Amino acid sequence: MTTHATTHATRSHPTTSHPTRTDATVHPMPATPLSDRRPATRSRGDDARTIGAALRSDWIKASTVRANRAILAVTLTGGLAVSWAVSVLVTDQVLTVAEVGFYWTSVSSMLAAIAGVLLFGSEVQHGTLAGAVTAGPARWVFAFAKTLTAAVAGLLIGATGLVAGFGGAAIAGLGAGDTSSLPATVSWALLFSTLSAVLGLGIGMIVRHSTGAIAGFLVWGFVIENLVKVFLAEEAARFLPFVAGNHLLAYDSDLESAHALAIALTRPENATVFGSYAAAALAIGTVLLYRRDAD
Repeated sequence: MTTHATTHATRSHPTTSHPTRTDATVHPMPATPLSDRRPATRSRGDDARTIGAALRSDWIKASTVRANRAILAVTLTGGLAVSWAVSVLVTDQVLTVAEVGFYWTSVSSMLAAIAGVLLFGSEVQHGTLAGAVTAGPARWVFAFAKTLTAAVAGLLIGATGLVAGFGGAAIAGLGAGDTSSLPATVSWALLFSTLSAVLGLGIGMIVRHSTGAIAGFLVWGFVIENLVKVFLAEEAARFLPFVAGNHLLAYDSDLESAHALAIALTRPENATVFGSYAAAALAIGTVLLYRRDAD
C-alpha cells in the first residue's frame, strides 16, 4: 500500500524542470572612427586614376573600327597617288619634294577631322555611349580621354599623309629643294592635323550624328568657306578656320591675292586661331555631354 501511494503521489505531482539561467555579457561593437569611413562621393583623385583605363578603352575602340583603318589607307594611297600625279603632270613650274610633299596635308587634315568625328559618333551609333558614361561617371575623364585619343589619331594620320606626300614626289623624280625649313614646317603640318582631329571630335560631340557632322565638315571646308572668303574682307577672311589652318603649311595658294598673302597671319597666330576653333568646339561638346548626355 505504501508503494502504491507513493507511486500515485509521484504521478499526481510531476516534477517541474526550471531552465538554468546564464548571465551573458554583451560587448558593444566598437564605433568606426569618422576618419576611417570612405566618402560617399568620388574625389577628383579617384576620377584621375581612371584616366589610364579610359585611354586604353578608347584606343582599343579606335583601332578596331574599320572606318579608321580605311581612313589611314586612303591617307597613304591617296597621298602617294596625288603627289606623284602632281609631280608628273604639272610641267609649267619647277616643283620640289619639299613643296609637293605638303600638298596632301590639307586633305589628310580633313581625314583626321573625320576620324575625330567618328571617335564620338561611333559611340552614339553603336549604342555604347550610355555604357561608357555609366562605367565612368566622371564626364571630364571621358572627354579628356577622347581628346587625347583624337590628338594621337590626328598626329598619326598627319604623319602618314606627309610620308605619302614626300614619297610620291620622290618616286616621280623631283629634286629635294630647300630643306632648311623642312623640320619646322613638318611640325606645323602635324599640329594642323592634330588640331583637326580635336576639332572633329568637338563637332561630333555637338552634332551627335556621324553622317551629318562629316557632311557638314566637308561642305564647310571645301565649299562654304571658299564662298564666304570671296565676299568677306580679306582682313576678316584670314580668321576663317581652314584659311588659318592651311597657312600653317609651306606653300601659298594660287587662289589668294597678293594682298591676302601680304596680310596673312604668322604661323603662331594661325595656330592660335585654328586651335581656338578646336578648343571652342570641344568646350561646347563637353558642356553638352554633361547636360544632354547625362542619362
